Amino acid sequence: MDLIGPIDSSGLIRSSPALEALLDKLEHLETVACGAEATYMVEADGVTYSSYSLLWMLLCAFLVFFMQAGFGMLEAGAVRAKNAKNILLKNIVDAAVGGLSFWIIGYGIAYGTSNPFIGGSGFFFANLKDFAFWLFQFAFAATAATIVSGAVAERTQFRAYLAYTFFISGFIYPVVVHWVWSGEGFLSQFNPDSTKVGPGMIDFAGSGVVHMTGGMLALVGAIVVGPRHGRFVHVGQDKSQATFTSYLDFRSSFWRERKGGKWEVRDLSASNSSAAVLGTFILWLGWYGFNPGSTLSFAGGAQLVAERTAMTTTLAASFGALSSFLLMLALSKGRFGALDGLINGTLAGLVGITAGCSVVDLWAAAVIGILAGAAYVGAHHLLLKLKIDDPLDAAPIHLFVGALGVLLVGFFAHPMFVSDAYGVEGCATYFNGSIDEACRSTVGVFYGGNGTLLGVQVLGIVCIAAWCGATGFVLFIAIRAAKALRVKEEHEKMGLDEAKHGGYAFPDFHRGEGETEDALLTRPVIPKPASSKRVDNES
Repeated sequence: MDLIGPIDSSGLIRSSPALEALLDKLEHLETVACGAEATYMVEADGVTYSSYSLLWMLLCAFLVFFMQAGFGMLEAGAVRAKNAKNILLKNIVDAAVGGLSFWIIGYGIAYGTSNPFIGGSGFFFANLKDFAFWLFQFAFAATAATIVSGAVAERTQFRAYLAYTFFISGFIYPVVVHWVWSGEGFLSQFNPDSTKVGPGMIDFAGSGVVHMTGGMLALVGAIVVGPRHGRFVHVGQDKSQATFTSYLDFRSSFWRERKGGKWEVRDLSASNSSAAVLGTFILWLGWYGFNPGSTLSFAGGAQLVAERTAMTTTLAASFGALSSFLLMLALSKGRFGALDGLINGTLAGLVGITAGCSVVDLWAAAVIGILAGAAYVGAHHLLLKLKIDDPLDAAPIHLFVGALGVLLVGFFAHPMFVSDAYGVEGCATYFNGSIDEACRSTVGVFYGGNGTLLGVQVLGIVCIAAWCGATGFVLFIAIRAAKALRVKEEHEKMGLDEAKHGGYAFPDFHRGEGETEDALLTRPVIPKPASSKRVDNES
């Protein structure tokens, strides 16, 4: 790698054809003011970077990848202790298999040149040198895949994780990326041709691309795999031991038994609240790479966009946490929900702001956070009403709140901030409600927009939900048909750590002599009994 002399413009220039249009849009962010310190460039095989931008992208990629540790802690803390090792192993598999899949085919589909629907070049990263950009995008792909595992936790075979992670990271997710973030996608702001719809969709860091994708796949997975053993109990009949091989099997039983009593939701308690809180803070930290890092640069105007994005991200997370916390306390009359409300409300606020983090004002970020927290609580109760078992609330947080975040951009996108982040002509002249006609189709309706952007945002929501729902359903049904989806009932009762992974993750987790399965269902960590003998068979 060679250092070449100081420049006076364009802090980030790439020769990759798939990114040329995108980077042309970003050039306005990287103008170096006259008299500023020189910016040095790094060149490798014809690909030229600002050294500052390269460092910025790498650091943000590291932060986003570190979110895998956050998901691991959050999920290990949220599941029961007898399944903690299984969920931790899954997180490593997500990263490893996802990296392989994204290298082989995913990146080529996402950013390869072909047509507005799907990319068709750059497989195996052949003849490409955008290493930092690849790493950043891989970290996003790993995030989308790991969202799914929380919804199917505690009853899914390990080989199912391998299969769906490969297809999500290599095909389902990259197609959505191509639509919205490539230089050719039909929903992309960076597509200079007439093949895009309207002005293109604004999803700066992925409320739709990443979180809706992961959330919709999580919802489909939870439906196909069915609820956990003992999650929904039919009062008055001995249904607590029933394990359903699919959600449809469960719903059939639910309607047959509805007149003979009522179904109650059994709380399958989390194993380690400390780990869940730690995971939440790691994820919050990682979001400062996720959102500000999506500038792809740290030169000139991009620095200001990154600063504002970090601020809006913080406000949305804060207001989301408080909104969800207070609402869950009110609904439970102060009896429960405080910690869950704070954890999931924080994540909801972060998911909700991710689409518009660079284009909304600070007050709008606060409003988005409040609405995101409330939307999470509503979606959480909706899934319980429908008897859909999602242990991590992956679908309420990522699908429902992600869709809300994409939608709200159509209302709150500020003209000047749209100009800063996307270089849209005419929007920089906004002043005291006055807006250039050329800008009306690219800003929110609250700032004089004509509704075109709002319509494109709605179209994006529909397209992402339909694509991920359809492909996810086919994927999970195929895995189920191969008898590779759900674990055996006896293994689920025993716990996947002992049944599949050679023992428990927590050394103080033991099953007491004569202890029934009903007791194990609701107790997170079981104290060590007086006798060291472990009862491995069901009593």
